Amino acid sequence: MPAVAMRRSFTHRSFALVLLGALCFSGCRRRSNETPMDKSTPTGNSAAEDPRIATLRAAYGAFNRNDIDSAVAAMDANIEWSEPPEFSGGGAYHGRNAVKGYLTQSRAAWAEGASEPEQFIPSGDRIAVFVHARFRLKGKDDWQEVSLADVYTFRDGRPVQMRAFANRQDALNWVGIQDSTR
Repeated sequence: MPAVAMRRSFTHRSFALVLLGALCFSGCRRRSNETPMDKSTPTGNSAAEDPRIATLRAAYGAFNRNDIDSAVAAMDANIEWSEPPEFSGGGAYHGRNAVKGYLTQSRAAWAEGASEPEQFIPSGDRIAVFVHARFRLKGKDDWQEVSLADVYTFRDGRPVQMRAFANRQDALNWVGIQDSTR
């Protein structure tokens, strides 16, 4: 598989992993480089205080453990999941079961790897997540690395929508944040 196709496939899978993480409540530890870029967190002090971020962090952790059931557990039953058409498996998925199927298929291609959230950026009812994925596909020796962004929309504490972006600035623009250096 060409490197570009693998990266696209990985990027799509990474987006799926992000959703899984958003749905799972098992924990990933806070990364030292995590900083809020928006003052819309509940306390205004730190993104780590936002329970939505804990939900997302847990979902990523579950996805990385290949625990897809836990990764989607916190998701709204009617979640709308969108992957760019240029990604392997790209398109729209509707409902928790459809997302579970997509994530299961995405994770099954990996021999090993992880999709790690690097930064959570809250903005109103949405959270943009900068993700770094590093994985090795089954039957391959080389590792792939991809940096991307997932944007989750929350309602009543649950992710109701996830939209994946290959370009992090595009994700911030979609959320309404124009400057990624804030």
